[in-house]
Amino acid sequence: MYWKNNISGYYWYQAPIETQALLIEAFDEVTDDQESVEEAKVWLLKQKQTTDWKTTKATAEACYALLLSGTDILMNNEQVEIKVNNVRVDPAALGSKVEAGTGYFKTSWESSQITPEMGNVTVTRKTEGVSWGAMYWQYFEDLDKITPHKSPLSLKKKLFLVVNTDAGPVMTPIEEETKLKPGDKVRVRIELQSDRDMEYVHMKDMRAAGFEPVNIFSRYKWQGGLGYYESTKDAATNFFMDYLRKGTYVFEYDLRVSHAGDFSNGVTTIQSMYAPEFTSHSEGIRVSVGE
Repeated sequence: MYWKNNISGYYWYQAPIETQALLIEAFDEVTDDQESVEEAKVWLLKQKQTTDWKTTKATAEACYALLLSGTDILMNNEQVEIKVNNVRVDPAALGSKVEAGTGYFKTSWESSQITPEMGNVTVTRKTEGVSWGAMYWQYFEDLDKITPHKSPLSLKKKLFLVVNTDAGPVMTPIEEETKLKPGDKVRVRIELQSDRDMEYVHMKDMRAAGFEPVNIFSRYKWQGGLGYYESTKDAATNFFMDYLRKGTYVFEYDLRVSHAGDFSNGVTTIQSMYAPEFTSHSEGIRVSVGE
């Protein structure tokens, strides 16, 4: 439960965390609407998952609102029940240390222990409150065989051949059967979608060994309402975003085909540094360059 016009800004009255905390207190003391109180608390906690409470004042107000009334989140020590392939995950039996207060723990399995049925995961919470977590399944695969993955973040990557004509530059989508030649200009277009506000986000766009970036200087950029730092490296271009608002963004930059061959173009990956469970990647394709 939140208010759409409760946004951050430079003015003294634009304080979303403090405003949310004050409204929680109002719903508790004025209307005694405990359902709304609990829903508003969830928004505060989920904000902390992907962004930071900007000031000590905001942090103090948020903590006060969370502990004011309703569910006493500090008194609840019962662990969420997690079952993988219908087998309960017991952190004590697995040697995982449970963090005091939050109940956070982390565990992993070796490749020899993993079976396809372990993809069936159930999470059960028997007490009031909110919980979240993540599960990662890592394995090796050829870059050009990787299929896209979506989370609260999603990526779509396309390559275009740019040809200058009398009517101006014309962009043609590059498919795996497209034959490029050295000297061709290639434009990379990445479409990023986020379903919530995030901070401290890193996006890495890999490129084929037969491509060289036109822009080699790392610098800060602003476009489409998004500010980011673009850093060009030998094998990839990195984008660092301090603040990513909910919405859709398009990134474009140009490459030159440097030599002939058959190359894997790699994938584009993105991850929230503040909440690493929010990660995504695009699909991988191959590019062919003739003489």
